[in-house]
Amino acid sequence: MNREDYKEDKKEQVQVKKEVNSSINNEKIESIKEMGTTSLVDKNEKVYVLPIIGQIEGHGVLPPQSKTTKYEHVIPQLIEIEQKDSVEGVFIILNTVGGDVEAGLAIAEMVRSLSKPTVSLVIGGGHSIGVPLATSSDYSFISPSATMIVHPIRMNGLVIGVPQTFKYFQKMQERINDFIVRTSNINIETLRSLMLQTDELLNDMGTILIGKEAVDIGLIDEVGGVKESLKKLDELIEKNKS
Repeated sequence: MNREDYKEDKKEQVQVKKEVNSSINNEKIESIKEMGTTSLVDKNEKVYVLPIIGQIEGHGVLPPQSKTTKYEHVIPQLIEIEQKDSVEGVFIILNTVGGDVEAGLAIAEMVRSLSKPTVSLVIGGGHSIGVPLATSSDYSFISPSATMIVHPIRMNGLVIGVPQTFKYFQKMQERINDFIVRTSNINIETLRSLMLQTDELLNDMGTILIGKEAVDIGLIDEVGGVKESLKKLDELIEKNKS
């Protein structure tokens, strides 16, 4: 191969590389628009960031102006995370008002079943079904000003007052309580008492916990931010390797 042919071949290689990178970047941009994160895992991506933002959307589609986390997006991402050897840990960032109970609990159970180390950080709010989502990780953080609202499950609209309805609500509540107790340091008596408070939420039952209060009560492991969360995740990754 002469010098001119070599230069031409080199130009073609550079052009192909640019086109491939451009295609990957475009896919990532579309993924961010659609899911709030990249669904593509780079070979050098050690930590996968999973945002749980807005309202958890279940089987019903929420209005387009609502900020949502769709469970049909999150579940494939979690499966991809588990299958990718390049991903060594998962950083879950929460700022959610809650939402669909079944979808939220399903995501929480999947996070808990991952073989990769996981750390969660509540930055704005971790309300309602956001509570088990926050405790689903191996270690949890909450920022000093973030809030968590613990309350019993409820249904908007008309509820037919028959024994089967109350039995359904009771069993659903037991599933949520069991998960929270199983994945945090809070005991069932304290959790139930928080849910049955009647003097904190207007026209509702439950308790608002701010920052350190969630830690003191055993719901969250530690007060911190991004720096502390990533440091802890690195520790868990190294421990997992050994």
